[in-house]
Amino acid sequence: MLLDEERIDDLLWRNLKIIQNPHWFCFSLDAVLLAGFATLRSDDLVVDLGTGTGVIPLLLSARARNKKTNIIGLEIKPEVADMAQRSVALNKLSDQIFIKVGDIKTANTILGKGKFDLVVSNPPYALVGSGKISPSSVKAAARTEIFCTLEDVVREASLLLNSEGRFAVVHRPQRLVDIFYLMRNYRLEPKRVRFVHPVPEKEPNLILVEGIKNGKKDVQILPPLYVYEKTGIHSKEMKAIFAGKFLSEEW
Repeated sequence: MLLDEERIDDLLWRNLKIIQNPHWFCFSLDAVLLAGFATLRSDDLVVDLGTGTGVIPLLLSARARNKKTNIIGLEIKPEVADMAQRSVALNKLSDQIFIKVGDIKTANTILGKGKFDLVVSNPPYALVGSGKISPSSVKAAARTEIFCTLEDVVREASLLLNSEGRFAVVHRPQRLVDIFYLMRNYRLEPKRVRFVHPVPEKEPNLILVEGIKNGKKDVQILPPLYVYEKTGIHSKEMKAIFAGKFLSEEW
C-alpha cells in the first residue's frame, strides 16, 4: 500500500485517512476550507480539477454521508494520481470517488460537457515568472501555473457544468479581479465570497469564491473567517471546521 517516503495521515473528518509523500507536498488548510465552503447537495456529480493527493474528494465524501454523491478527481501527474487512488481504496470509497489521469486544459473532452453539478479547484497560485520554481516537478505543478492557468481552470469548469451548476475555488486575494473577470467571461456568476485572515488584525491571505453557471448578478460577501483568534489559538469557527462542521451545508 505504501511506497518509499510515503506515510498515512489522519484527515480528522469521519476518521478518514490519506496517503502523502512529504517530499512532494501535503494537503494544506486551503483544501480543508474549500471542501467545507462549496455548496454540496446529496445527489451531486462533482469534479475536482487538479486533485493532487485526492484530499478534496475525500473531504467532500465525508460531507456527503451517502453514495449518491459521486466525485471525480482529475490529476495530470500519474504518480500523484496513483497515490490518490490508493487513499480512496484505503478508505473503501472506490464506489464513490474516481481518480482519473488527465490534463485540466482538456477536462471537458475527458469527462464530458454539461454533466456536472459542482466543480471545485485549489489551483496553482503563482504565475509563471513571479518567483522561483521548485526543482521538484510535482511541487512545481502544484504551486505554479506550469501545466494550467487560472483561465484554463475557469473555462473547463464552465464547460463541465450543467446550466445551474456551481464552481468553487480557493485562491489568493491578489487574484480576485482575475477570478471575477474570468468567471463572468465564462458565464460563471460570482455568488458567494469569503476572505480568510490568519488573525483578525492581519490582511486576508486566502479567498473563497463560489459562482453559478448562468446565474443572476447578485454577489454575497460573507463575514471574514479568522484562522486564529490570536497567535497559536484557533478561532471557534476553525475548531468547528476541524471537527467536521462546515461553512456551507445543504443537509
